[in-house]
This record gives sequence, structure tokens and C-alpha cells, in this order.
Amino acid sequence: MKVLFTGITVMLLGLSVLMSGCSKRPQSDKTGITYNDKKTGGYERFRQTHPSPGPGLVPIEGGTFVMGGSADQDVTYDYNNVRHRVTVASFYMDETEVANQDWLDYLHWISVTYADDHELYYNALPDTLVWRSPLSYNEPYVDNYLRHPAFQDYPVVGVTWDQVQDYCTWRTDRVNENILRQRGNLVSWNDMAGKGKNGKAAPAPANKEPFNTDIYLNGQYTGAGIDGKKMVQDLSPNAKTTTGANGKAGKGPVRPVRLEDGILKQAYRLPTEAEWEYAALALIGNTQFENIDDGKIYPWNGLGVRSAKRSTRGLIMANFKRGLGDNMGVGGYLNDKADITAPVRSNPPNDFGLYNMAGNVNEWVEDTYRQTSFEEVEDFNPFRGNEFTDKRLADPAKGLYAKDKYGRPIKDPSKSNKKLKYSEYLQEQAGAKDSTAKAPVIKNPLDGKPYSPDFRGQNDTVNTTLYGTTTLVSNHSKIYKGGSWNDLAFWLNPATRRFMNEDDASAEVGFRCAMTLVGAPEIHPEGKPHYSVKKSKPFKAN
Repeated sequence: MKVLFTGITVMLLGLSVLMSGCSKRPQSDKTGITYNDKKTGGYERFRQTHPSPGPGLVPIEGGTFVMGGSADQDVTYDYNNVRHRVTVASFYMDETEVANQDWLDYLHWISVTYADDHELYYNALPDTLVWRSPLSYNEPYVDNYLRHPAFQDYPVVGVTWDQVQDYCTWRTDRVNENILRQRGNLVSWNDMAGKGKNGKAAPAPANKEPFNTDIYLNGQYTGAGIDGKKMVQDLSPNAKTTTGANGKAGKGPVRPVRLEDGILKQAYRLPTEAEWEYAALALIGNTQFENIDDGKIYPWNGLGVRSAKRSTRGLIMANFKRGLGDNMGVGGYLNDKADITAPVRSNPPNDFGLYNMAGNVNEWVEDTYRQTSFEEVEDFNPFRGNEFTDKRLADPAKGLYAKDKYGRPIKDPSKSNKKLKYSEYLQEQAGAKDSTAKAPVIKNPLDGKPYSPDFRGQNDTVNTTLYGTTTLVSNHSKIYKGGSWNDLAFWLNPATRRFMNEDDASAEVGFRCAMTLVGAPEIHPEGKPHYSVKKSKPFKAN
């Protein structure tokens, strides 16, 4: 069954909307000062609620589960996902794998935005040569799989883990830019194209770099040709009223959107291994009152790989290889309806509403591979791969971020695991301007203890210098899961895991994105018992 996002409303977005029709403004529980009132200092507060998921995502209500628990055998004798109980926080996940058309959208944006930057476009191209095999006639897929419309809703393959990271950043920025343009916080799409009420295109933007979420939230993407007609009212007493083209004062001070407004979406990213396995298993369909009625080996119920429903009885539940030389069944009655990959909405979704969480293509996850990851991660949101970074400041006094040639913030390895004193902070930012090398161990100026911004190899029991030398595993080894069109049924089990170098690609590996869910973890509170919560009494001066 498909889980719908009912009962969760979109964040109230504009202060004008919030304030309209309200006879009494809210006040601080701790000071009694009125919110959303310029006369009292312009403290701002929005209604607390769940934000909606970004485009393409469905909500996954988190909880505890036994990671590795669905594996009933270890035929490879890897001993690399031993059962251990963990808790996964609620999050959002793509309903389907990212398709060829989605990647072509990305390539088109690059070709239009950076028409002369052939290197950027080339680096974003999937490696279509992954289809080549010395003893197989797959050359038609080399030429057609990515671009031919017949394959537009098939999962993109031949993409590296590194390429996926860039795609996630691009997708985050395009989603947030579209939200702001549709709302009028930025110049609308119609006004940019001269299709607005006056029929004239908006003036050329003062900042000609593409929209970037971090840069925008830092107040560095604003000005003529950028600001929209429906910007948020600025209630700060220090705000200045803007002047119109006729020299007269405008409607009042306005400002760009802030994170506190709840308008922009969280960043798209790869799911962690724990998130991916939890979402694929989808035990929510077998759970009542914290009791799991039945376990699973695959994303569907039952011990086999065939459908038990009358209308589809006998059909294979996923796109995989049944045996040597059998990729799709017998001509005249093809069983899984696919020879290589299949459209991203093929086969029934699991109980979270996710398609093809087994078979079709393996999927990259965010984690760095270690055989013994289960022994060396936390039990809440387990993850291996943290590389802590800070945004470099171009002007520490003004708090302006340094940008690369594509208008994105430059990020440096973190210098400390705690907040620095302001004098230390300015000193380190000044040094960061000339620093390009990654220092593996940095002295924390607060206490002199060594601090490493790279925790991918934390607590390894062997010398990390041997990784990649005596084994194929290194800090560049990334995990993929789920099984593919060319894998046997064993790999369809959500607990199985393999790895590949982050700059390698395969015709059997694609991906889907995830997004962090902020706020309360319960997705569907309706119909469930809850403690009543009383609102605080408004403060009245004697």
C-alpha cells in the first residue's frame, strides 16, 4: 500500500499571511514580549508544523529495527552485516530510482547555464561505456540507453558516487529556486521571460551566478533582477524601506527568505545504509501496536519471489536474473518483463510506497564501506563516512561566504569539534583563505587536543595506511545495495551489501535520493493516543 502524506500541512510561509486575521499576536513564553510586532523589536515566529516533502519524495516514519536481520544466510561468508539493533530517524526518500530523463534535465541545465564550460558538462556525463562487454553485443545500449526516449523512464546507470553528490546539490538548488520563484520571493519565471503583466523581461540580475541555497540563505543572492514582488516583510526596527523606481518609498521593508521561515527544503542527499535497508524492508506494513507480525526476506511478504495474488499469480516480484542465461523468462510469456533494466515504476511498491527496492538496479548509499561497520557505528542513525566541513568566509567581518567559480560556497575541513572564541574564529578564517590542503589532524586551539575532520576510518583496528594497499577497501569505497537486473535473488535481500570505488560506475548501479525530515518523527498521528498538552498562559503585567 502506498503511504500518503495526510494530516501534515505545509509550513505557513509569509508573515503577512500569518498576521492577517489574527486579533492577538503570539508572545514569548519566557519574556512575555509580543512576536511579529515591529514596535516590540520585530521578534518573528511562525507556526510550528511539519514541512512537506520535496518533489519526488515520500515520508518514511523511522523507528527501531534489526539491521542485517532479514538475511537468512551468508552464502558469500563475508560476515559483513551481522545483526544489530539500531534506530533510524524519520526521513523522506525518492519514490523511484532517478531516471534517465531526470539526469538529462541536469545535463540540459548545465549546457544552458554554462554553455562554454565543456569540462563541467563532460564530468557530469554518465559513463555509457559500462554497457560494453568483450563477449556480449551491448553496443546499442552504449549509444541509446541514456538519450533515446524509449529509455527515458529507465533508471540512470553509469554514474559514480561522486557524480551523484553533485546531482544532489544541483537538485536541492533547483527545487528551492523554483519554490521561491513560484512564491514571488525571487523574480518569477514569467517575469524572467517577459511573460508577466507588463510584458517586459525582468532586468538583468546584479548577481549573474546561478541560485545556490547556502549563498541565498546567507544574504548573498539578492538585489535588482533577483528580488521578487512578494518578498517577506522585514519587521526588524533596523530594516530600511526600499525606494521604488519613481523615487518614492515602497510598501515597507522586505527581506529574503530565511531558514526560520520554513519555506526552503532540506538538502537532497543519498540515503545512509541504515535508512536504505530500513526503507527497503518496510516492516511498517506488518506492525501493529509495536508488534511485528511477520518478518521479511525481501521488500514484500513471503519466502519466495513470485506473486501470490490471483490476478498476477506466478509473476516475478522484481527485475533480477533467475539463473545463468535467464534474464527475463520465456518468449511469449516474459516473466519479469525486462531484459536489462525496467522503468522505475515497474513491479508493485513496498509498504512505504517505494518502487524497485529490490532488483532493477543496485543503489548507491552514502556510507563508506567497512566489513565491520556494525561494530563501529552508533545505534542511532548509524553512519560511516562523516567528513566534517565548514564554509570558508571571504569576509569574516561581514560574514560573507567565499564562492567557487560556480557560485557555490567553498568548504574546508573543520578545525575544531566545538565552537571557537570569536578571535580564534577570525584567525582561522583568515588562514583558510590561503589554505588548500587537507590536514588529516588539526590541533584544536581551545585545548590542544588533536581533532580529525575525517571520521571515515574511526576506530579501525588495523593501520589505515594499509587500506587500498593490502585490500581493495579504502576510504573511497562506497556501499551499494538492492540487487540488479543482472544479479541472482540472494542480492535482493535488503541486508546484503557490496562496495565499489566512489569514482567507478556500472551498468548495474543507479541511485535514489533522500532528505532529512525535521521536527516530530510521527508521520501519521491521527487515530493514535496522545497526551494532552496545555498551552502556556499569556503573560499580563500587573
